[in-house]
Amino acid sequence: MASGKRASMREGPLAQLFRKTEDDGTPEAQSEQPRREERQESQAPRAPRTGRPLPEDGPAPQATRHVPEPQAQEERSDDSSFERRATEAARRAEERARRREEDSHPERGWSRYEGVPSPEERLRSVFSSDIPENILDRGPTPAPTPVRRDPEPERSPYGMPSGTKVAEPVLRVVGVGGAGVNAVNRMIEAEVEGVEFLAVNTDTQSLEQSAANNRLHIGSGITRGLGSGSNPDLGRAAAMEDYDELKSLLKGSDMVFITAGAGGGTGTGAAPVVARISREVGALTVGIVTKPFSFEGARRGEQADQGVEELAREVDTLIVIPNARLLTVLDKSASMVDAFRVADDVLRQGVQGISDLITLPGLINLDFADVRTIMAEAGQALLGIGMGAGEHRAMDAVEHAIESPLLETSLEGARSILLSVTGGRDLSLWEVNEAAKAVAEAAHPDANIIFGAMVDEKVEDQCWVTVVATGYGDRPQHRAAPRGDSRESRIPADAEPRVRRGRERTGETLADIDVPEFIPR
Repeated sequence: MASGKRASMREGPLAQLFRKTEDDGTPEAQSEQPRREERQESQAPRAPRTGRPLPEDGPAPQATRHVPEPQAQEERSDDSSFERRATEAARRAEERARRREEDSHPERGWSRYEGVPSPEERLRSVFSSDIPENILDRGPTPAPTPVRRDPEPERSPYGMPSGTKVAEPVLRVVGVGGAGVNAVNRMIEAEVEGVEFLAVNTDTQSLEQSAANNRLHIGSGITRGLGSGSNPDLGRAAAMEDYDELKSLLKGSDMVFITAGAGGGTGTGAAPVVARISREVGALTVGIVTKPFSFEGARRGEQADQGVEELAREVDTLIVIPNARLLTVLDKSASMVDAFRVADDVLRQGVQGISDLITLPGLINLDFADVRTIMAEAGQALLGIGMGAGEHRAMDAVEHAIESPLLETSLEGARSILLSVTGGRDLSLWEVNEAAKAVAEAAHPDANIIFGAMVDEKVEDQCWVTVVATGYGDRPQHRAAPRGDSRESRIPADAEPRVRRGRERTGETLADIDVPEFIPR
């Protein structure tokens, strides 16, 4: 017959298994083992409350429980809850003590969290043990992308990188009218380098025969492509009609050459308008024009003179070449076609002689700034080009350049001179020196001479000299007297006398000399 005692939930194999699992699983279960033994001792059968002492020897008699079984379970549950609260209170007190100790020692850092599981441990205990260790890490900071830097360029002795490409000046040649368009064609045939070409005309037939890449027909509404009929007024009106188009084509130019034949309609009337536009865009403007032959008539000659005057007011430098002087250098048997071809080629030589100074490298280099120094606001200019061959090639080239029968002015009186000497590889320093001395002797004693020398392998046993002379003033000066006398004769009559120094005033005393006040006597 089964006894009336109910088995406790804390006893038996299952309770022992739970206790063993708790003991092995957590440290708190191990620390609870002594307390559990104490509770078992306290839950042993207690003596009746009658006050009778227990016998000293022999087993204690079974105590009769007067409390019903459900009430006993409530008492055990109250005891267990009390023990848990006590344990939790002790743990909290221990935690507070540890925090106070850490606060008193800041160098210990985060040691207060030594007993707290990390987020990784909590996640692993909830989900799986296969969670990677760095699940909450943001990952390694990506390394900055290396910036590709080119190696520092080597610098030249002048402070610029050795590989730096220097900007080149923009040079444009504008051929205006029939003669100007023909001159542009000659330059293209001669393969003039470093310049851009623009053909401008009122005659569409002339433009169709031009080899220039840029061609502009002006005044289509006025002339209908049939030309100006040698009327400068129509040529001027045609240029004004396409003023904006001309300005857009010339924009960005550093230097503009305007070639034309004075005396006609388009060349005479439109060339000053083109020159005005060139200066508006900030370009150094040089006009190179030819005057008509005498057999072309007096009226054409008068129109040419008027056109040259108008063009001179619009350009920085003006070079005039009279075609009548070609008769002195042409053979009597030369045809009219050959004569006009030579006139067109003179325009080509004038442009190329200046552009080569800028575009071609030299042993003694001349650049655009040198050309601007000589030709800016210069007025009338002399352009001499001469060639010599043989033993005395340098001197012959200088003589041909400064004494050319094609030029109306002489070198004497010019105060600014641009000189360039070009020869082959065999060009000697002595030849260059002789050429420079000859030009200096022919010019004004106080002339500013800018000199350059170039070697052209295409030139064999030849020497070319290009002279650009400016600074004549109102009229060119001619060498009619010795330099000493001519220097005195150019002093205006109403000019104040200058103070002379040296032996010329030996007859005067110091008191007779007008000494400035700031100089002590």
